[in-house]
Amino acid sequence: MSIVKGSIVKAKAGRDKDSFFVVLSVNCGFALIADGKRRTVEHPKNKKLKHLEPTNTVIEGSLKTNPQIKKILNNFKNGG
Repeated sequence: MSIVKGSIVKAKAGRDKDSFFVVLSVNCGFALIADGKRRTVEHPKNKKLKHLEPTNTVIEGSLKTNPQIKKILNNFKNGG
């Protein structure tokens, strides 16, 4: 599965290894990712696509607020 805007991904490398994020945008081999907590929508992390593992989940619609992202990722981590 490819990584697209709205994908939930797991970091494979770096200090945020094994953490889940939502992809805000994809451009030239990099993705802007946010988790709504440490990495907010206002200050997303730029990460290489090869360091991200896609899940089979893509969030439809717009993700504009940090609480929305935190809620989605919390439900995802808890198996909901």
